[in-house]
Amino acid sequence: MPLYPSYLALIESGELDERIEKLKKLLSPCGLCPRQCRANRAEGEKGYCGADYRPVISSHNLHFGEERPLTGGMRPRGSGTIFLAHCNLLCVYCQNFEVSYLGEGSAVSESRLACMMLDLQDAGACNINLVTPTHYTPQIVSAVRTAAGKGLRLPLVYNCGGYERVEIVRLLDGVVDIYMPDMKYADEEPARRFSCAPDYFDRCREAVTEMHRQVGDLVLDESLTARRGLLIRHLVLPNGLAGSEKILRFIAEEISPASYVNVMSQYRPAGMARDYPDLDRHPTRTEYDDAVAEARRLGLTRGLE
Repeated sequence: MPLYPSYLALIESGELDERIEKLKKLLSPCGLCPRQCRANRAEGEKGYCGADYRPVISSHNLHFGEERPLTGGMRPRGSGTIFLAHCNLLCVYCQNFEVSYLGEGSAVSESRLACMMLDLQDAGACNINLVTPTHYTPQIVSAVRTAAGKGLRLPLVYNCGGYERVEIVRLLDGVVDIYMPDMKYADEEPARRFSCAPDYFDRCREAVTEMHRQVGDLVLDESLTARRGLLIRHLVLPNGLAGSEKILRFIAEEISPASYVNVMSQYRPAGMARDYPDLDRHPTRTEYDDAVAEARRLGLTRGLE
């Protein structure tokens, strides 16, 4: 297991600067996510996600509510979480509506974003956890380059909604240490109705497969803190809308039965969910227990302890 995060090798070779240049070319017209909305974001035009050029940060702090391997395992120190505003999915039931839809937060420069990373490292964070990073990937990688030059040595967590272009994920090979994608939907119709992304599962499968190729199964150190690897989140929706069985089977059979999977029960009707009768309730205990039982049947036990 490497002592230092992988991006340091790319900086030393000079390749990280080349990756940043390639990523920034994809900002205008924007092709950073599968929507490829073609907005000229470098000139201030807003994309489908609602973002223009400068990253908007909702908050940055030590977060102790993430999965245990991200917060320090047996010696909790907190995940150095940077919440980025706007989103390329804009799910109708979003529990962070003000941040994702309304862009609540402050626009910052790349140098200020780098300083936030260093502040979190100084505060004792065990990683830099970038929440909803997809639409700001070029600026984030540029900020990492700056922060590393000033002493950043923490692993990077790419904490995303799973709706990614595999071409962009490939440009993050050797930059990201820990990928944490959602796998939200297995079927086209719910993805279309609730996130306007009928191709969600196809794009998510491609991206998660590439993520696993890069970093492998989640690796923990002696304190059970994540150092590298893939951690998948799956939120159980009411009425079987997420297609949990199909998603879990894909993970077990096509990614790895040793995958770390957090099957989550905390769905609640938020955002505009009240306008959709089949989303307008919490999952029942039986619905959640059935998803967990299916994960166990498939041999996916990591994350279920």
